Amino acid sequence: MRRRRLGIDLRRLREAAGLTGDQVIERIGWASASKLSRLENGRSRPDPQDVAVLLDLYGADEALHEELLGIAGEAGDMRGWLKNFPVMTQQQRSWAELEAGCTEISEYNPVLVPGLLQTPGYAQVRIVSAREVSAGAGEPEPGDEPATEVKARMARQSLLTREPHAPSYTAVLEEAALVGRRAGPPEVLHEQLVQLCDLALLPNVTLHVLLRDTQVGNWYLPPTAFSVYRFADPLDPETLAIEGGFTDVMSTEAITLNSYKVVFEWLCTAALDASDTLSWLIEATGRPTEAVPPSTVAFGPATAPTQRRWDSGRLTDR
Repeated sequence: MRRRRLGIDLRRLREAAGLTGDQVIERIGWASASKLSRLENGRSRPDPQDVAVLLDLYGADEALHEELLGIAGEAGDMRGWLKNFPVMTQQQRSWAELEAGCTEISEYNPVLVPGLLQTPGYAQVRIVSAREVSAGAGEPEPGDEPATEVKARMARQSLLTREPHAPSYTAVLEEAALVGRRAGPPEVLHEQLVQLCDLALLPNVTLHVLLRDTQVGNWYLPPTAFSVYRFADPLDPETLAIEGGFTDVMSTEAITLNSYKVVFEWLCTAALDASDTLSWLIEATGRPTEAVPPSTVAFGPATAPTQRRWDSGRLTDR
């Protein structure tokens, strides 16, 4: 989003200066005309020095110069992090880049636990099974060790507990994705349920379980997984990501976004609320538990996650 925002502003400034792309390339002396095109379309991470040269050419005032250089820095700050995970697939890179700068995430998946909530064991099952499909289709493997990609997915999850300014995160989880026999080995699913209990206690995390037989809206059936991302800067557009397994679609179109936001409201309304979801998750682990006061759930006090913890399947004081 930072790259797209920067590209839009650079194109607007170029056009206001009455310059064509070819004229800009000629005056700056860049070897490739595609370099400017990639910047304006948000397809490459910007070099702040290149952006500064363009701003000087376009005659940007001091305030705009400073603002856009700041955006350029933010748009490129994932580079070093991504180098630590060379086998991360392009799909996972897309999620990581969206998540890194957002302030609010809303997610729904009809068959899986979303990546930001997965345990290492659950992620391993998902990644290995997807690789087997790719191998069967004759596609190259994204890397040698699935464990490395699992580590990358775990690193992405750190944003839920980052200090300061962890994003507000809401997810609707299908019952079948948590306890269905097709979802994974029993020991993996049990570990996943225990982790979801922990995550549900974070003050910025709200989880809703949608039971199998619950009606959504006027018998609406959500056909696919999707996520909505919101950003701190109001000029950065909300972004919809539709997950299609092996192909994802990103959109910032208001009409499309609003439709999915309505669906998400229906899902949240039909699903268990945050308190009942935590009770359901605790019961689903199959172990005796303490009663959990409502004040410790979801949007409870910021101290809640440090006051309560899971220990061998039981909630106890830290």
